[in-house]
Order: sequence, then C-alpha cells, then structure tokens
Amino acid sequence: MLFCGVEAYRLNWNMNLFRALKPAVIRLAAAFLVASTATTHVLAQGLWPFNAPAPTATPKVVEKPKDAAPPKAKQSVPQSVVPSAVKGAVKGAVGVDGTSPLQRRRDAVNQWVVGIAAGRIEGAPLRLAAELAQVTDDAENLRVMPIVTRGVFENFTDILYLRGVDAAIVYGDVMDHYKTKEKIPNIENQVAYVANLFVAEMHVLARPGINTLQDLAGKRVNFNSVGTAAAFTGPIVFDRLGITVVKQFEPHREVMAAMTKNTDVAAVVFVTTKPVAPLAQPAWPEGFKLLPVDYSNALEDLYLPAKLEHAEYPNLIPKDKSIATIAVPVVLAVANAGVGSDRHRRLARFVDRFVERFVQLQKPPYDNSWKSVNLAAPVPGWKRFSAMQAKLDSLGASNNRQVTNSAGTAANAAPAIDPALARKQAQRAAPGDAAEQERLFKTFMEWNRGQTR
Repeated sequence: MLFCGVEAYRLNWNMNLFRALKPAVIRLAAAFLVASTATTHVLAQGLWPFNAPAPTATPKVVEKPKDAAPPKAKQSVPQSVVPSAVKGAVKGAVGVDGTSPLQRRRDAVNQWVVGIAAGRIEGAPLRLAAELAQVTDDAENLRVMPIVTRGVFENFTDILYLRGVDAAIVYGDVMDHYKTKEKIPNIENQVAYVANLFVAEMHVLARPGINTLQDLAGKRVNFNSVGTAAAFTGPIVFDRLGITVVKQFEPHREVMAAMTKNTDVAAVVFVTTKPVAPLAQPAWPEGFKLLPVDYSNALEDLYLPAKLEHAEYPNLIPKDKSIATIAVPVVLAVANAGVGSDRHRRLARFVDRFVERFVQLQKPPYDNSWKSVNLAAPVPGWKRFSAMQAKLDSLGASNNRQVTNSAGTAANAAPAIDPALARKQAQRAAPGDAAEQERLFKTFMEWNRGQTR
C-alpha cells in the first residue's frame, strides 16, 4: 500500500510537470519547424549565411526568355553638360599628368633651388653664403639655400656626393688634394669654379716665448675642428715647411680659453678672412703674438703672399708694424653638370643672377671682402664653369671690368706678384710644356692684375 501510494504521488507530480512545461515545449517545436523551413529555403537559393561551407545544394537555374533584350550599355555624361564647378574640382584634384595640387606645388618650389655648402656656423664662408643668398633671391625663380656643413674642406666632397648640394665655398688648395692625395680620376672636370672670391689669410697665434714657426717644432698646435679650413690647410703648410708639430683638432673657442691658463697648447692656427674676431677683440696677455709665415718656394704653387696689419689686430701687432703671412684663394665652386641637365640649368640661372646683382654685394651692409672680388680673375689649377665663362664673354672685357670690380679699392687688393715668381709657378705646373707654361703665366698675371686693381 505504501509503495502504491508513492508511485501514485510520483505519477501525479510528473503530470503536473508536463502540464507546466507543455506550452514551452510547443513553442520550441514551432520555432524549430520555422528554422528548418528557412534553412531549406536558403539552401534552395544557393546561399549560406555562415563562414562554414554550405551543404551541397543544386542551384536554381533561371532561364532567360528567348526574346529578352540585351542590357543597355552605361552611357557617359557628355562633357558639355558637366558643371564647370565639377570640372574645376576635378582639375584641381589631379592634373593632366596625374599629379596632385600638393605635388605640383612641391615641384614648383623646388624647381629653381640651388643648395650651397657653406661651412661651420662660426666661419666666414657661411656668412658670405647667406649674403649671396639674400642678394640673388628671386622668389620662385631662384632660391639659394646656404647649408651649415662640417667645414670648407668637406664642402668639396659634398658637391660630389651629397644630395641637395649644387655649389660650395671651398679653398683653392682642395683641388690639388683631390688630384694628388685622393686621386679621383678626372676630378678637375667634375667640379668647376664660378669665381675667385677673395683670399683667406693664415693666422698663427702663439704663446709667450715662441717667436717663429720653427719654435713650434715638437709642440702641440691646434688646427681647429676636423673639416675646417685650418684643419686642412694648416698641416699642409707645416708639412711643406718641414716643421713637425703635435697636431690637435679641437674647437678653437675652448682651446683659446685654456691657453691663457696653461701651456698645454703652444699655438692655434686660423685660415679665414681677416680680421678674425676672436683674435682682434680680446686684450691678450703680454707675450701673445701672431707669428710670421714667410712666403717660400715650398708654398708658392698653392698660396699667395699676404700680410696682417696693426689696424686689424691692435692688441697683437705693434703700431706701424705688419706680419707677413700667406693666403689661400677662396673659390665659389659648382658641380660641373652637363649642359642641358636640370642641374646645369639651375646653376646657369644662378650665375646670371649672381653677376647681375654682384654690385649690390659690394655695398653696405654686406661684408667688406666683396669689394676686392674680380669675377674675371682665374683660379690656378681649376676650370671655369661654362655658363660663367659665357656670361663673362657676353659682357665683354671692358664692360666686365667695370661691372665686376667697380668697387675695388687698393686697401683690399692683393699684393703684386713678381713675374719671375709667376714663371716658376708655371714651370712647375706644366713641366716640359713651354706653350702651357706661357698660357699659365699669362693667366696668373692677369689674375693678379685683377686683384690689385
């Protein structure tokens, strides 16, 4: 009886549970039936809404009526009915060559840019390059960009290899270095000169007790930072004179500040246009002096005689005295690009503008060095840029003198050169070639006449 009662109770509970779940079961069955029907429809259409591969189903083929017309071709809108505003927008967006307005603007800005390697920020070449850029600026027709570089020596290398450099201010003895030391084939035809600008004098500031260059033998001499003119020309001069020194290449500013306190460095060497502010302005302790650099046979093939005056360095040179030294030609050089090339066209435009505006450079407030420049003066061992030569030829000899040296003064002129000395230079430059020696002699004398006027 107890068993039967329990079973009856269980059966009754199950019936109640079924009654409670019956509506949910019915709804679930109905939903399943609907989903199954939709899936069958999707498969019949050859579609499957999931990433998994659809089950195999035979796609329904819809036959076209035999008399159905072919689809109409898409017709383009005639240009005559395209609104002008739309045409302008399309033209502004992409040019006929496929370039964007931004690209066309970029091309226009860069078309007539000439990059000129100048030198370090404390050097004279950078200042002169900035003045040259200011005078020759012609909006988008010509823009000269002075570039701060490692120094005037490496400016020559920059012309050969560095992107964006088309011209440079270099020193005349650099060409000989690349011919004889670097041995770059045909280098004299890869880099040409526009003008022999002026000269950079050699300055040797020594401590007390040192009176000649020979007194520096075995002592520490600072030639400024690597890449500067002093770091290049200075060692050449000492080596040619047979004076062996301990070469140091540190910024002059730091070394000169220490020279008044200790004796580690015996002298510093500058090669730049005079007067040099760090030498002229301070009141140096007693005994500091500028040493003479005598012009000799060992130096005459690359350098020129020059002198330093009391008025330029009143704290280092006694009144009514001068110090003999040498000078290096400062050259405005360019890449000797082929005629017709983009680079040649830009440089030719620069040459035209430079010559036309040169007289402005010889007036205040520009550097006084411009007054001694003769654009017709040659540079020994260099070839003139063809566009510059053509410009000078078009001006004519008499007119050229007037244009290129109208503001020259005797105070800025280089000293006269002995013709006998010039002949010796020509003989060394072209041994065994009498005709070439004569040509070089005349060229050098003509350059000197231009410098002394």
